[in-house]
Amino acid sequence: MSYVTSSQLPIIDLSAADRGPGARRQLHAQLHSAAHGVGFFQLVGHGVTDAETAALNDTMRAFFRLPEADRLAIDNVNSPHFRGYTRIGDERTGGSRDWRDQLDIGAERPARVPGPGEPAYWWLEGPNQWPAALPELRTAALNWIDRLSAVAEKLLHELLASIGAPQDFYDGVFGDRAHLHLKLVRYPGSAEDGTAQGVGAHKDYGFLTLLHQDTVGGLQVQREDGRFHDVPPLPGAFVVNLGELLEVATNGYLLATNHRVVSPPGATERFSVPFFYNPRLDAHIEPLSFPYAAHAPGATADPANPLFAEYGRNELKGKLRAHPLVAARHHADLLLTERPLAGSALPV
Repeated sequence: MSYVTSSQLPIIDLSAADRGPGARRQLHAQLHSAAHGVGFFQLVGHGVTDAETAALNDTMRAFFRLPEADRLAIDNVNSPHFRGYTRIGDERTGGSRDWRDQLDIGAERPARVPGPGEPAYWWLEGPNQWPAALPELRTAALNWIDRLSAVAEKLLHELLASIGAPQDFYDGVFGDRAHLHLKLVRYPGSAEDGTAQGVGAHKDYGFLTLLHQDTVGGLQVQREDGRFHDVPPLPGAFVVNLGELLEVATNGYLLATNHRVVSPPGATERFSVPFFYNPRLDAHIEPLSFPYAAHAPGATADPANPLFAEYGRNELKGKLRAHPLVAARHHADLLLTERPLAGSALPV
């Protein structure tokens, strides 16, 4: 795909939901347009303060300044739950390595080993790995998950209301067992071989992603012209994109959009924090009933990468592909069978 510099994404002020009926109607019109036409927008008015964001940033940067031995002590190859530190180049998107390192964190829960006949995706529930040299990271990361979960829940309610659907339609698939996921990510600059893939082009397969990015830039979104456009950083905003489950649930009326990250030049570092608002692993995602359904164009289908109605099957499929070292060490049996992908695909 070709690339061109772009103007800013739509900017949505979530605080308008609390400023009376007129402001909320305007919010809904803007959300509807952005989610139907672009699938990406910048979110302001979310209530997360500059001080909260600075505290997370400081702790994240402290983690990446730790000696390599401290980071490798929580290498994700030690975790059958795909939690922990991933070294530069060890994650894959589209089969190619991503030139970044990161810490994967989820809801803190006891390890769950699937029993006989249980779906393999229960491996994805389990404890996080935390650096012994930086105990404050646990508090900062789990607080951020709680904070952004509340923002994402409110945003999803307003988004569904904006297209005339019941705003609480999907509440039951989240609850206290939602499969929340946070990444602390560093892009160290360009790869030695000159390749520019920070993260390859992809769509997220959950509901909503809220991204905090620093001032360096590099995120690009594929627009209606087929080209990838820069997303200039907007201070205080989260970049929000819709996941494939919302696209499929609305038969393509809401868009999940391809995006990627181009590595920063030279030795420039870039930091970002994506938060993925995902439902319970065993949640079945029902099609959404809404007034504009007759205008839905149909969801994009990829026969090589089908989406399944049971969310955990999508999550496990993605993890096995993205983290081949973890998969080989802990889940070789799943790589040799179609068991983790068994089940009905969502209609498209």
